[in-house]
Amino acid sequence: MKSGIVLFAHGSRDRDWARPFNQLADILRKKHDGPVAVAYLESMSPTLEEAIAALGVNNVRVVPVFLGQGGHVKDDLPKLIAAAQKKHASVTIRLEPAIGEQPSVIEAIAAAIAASPARRE
Repeated sequence: MKSGIVLFAHGSRDRDWARPFNQLADILRKKHDGPVAVAYLESMSPTLEEAIAALGVNNVRVVPVFLGQGGHVKDDLPKLIAAAQKKHASVTIRLEPAIGEQPSVIEAIAAAIAASPARRE
């Protein structure tokens, strides 16, 4: 069976905030041979458990779409994964490092910043 990916983001009361995460998921769906979902810690849905349930697969990679390993990634997310694992015992759930700590992502962000024209106010 195919593996699924959950992009895990913080969440916001502002629905427009989710736009780049949805765009990322859309692009990833074209590159990954399996289902992709976005889940949120707070203020938005679906939750991590809901996203895992909706994927309908036995193997799930949870990718925190955070720049670093702060308290939400170190403390909150492992607890959410443990709770989801209890509800979905037949699913293997693997937590990956925060995406922002991968060297290629750091390089891409730096390149985007360097390529942006300086703005004078």
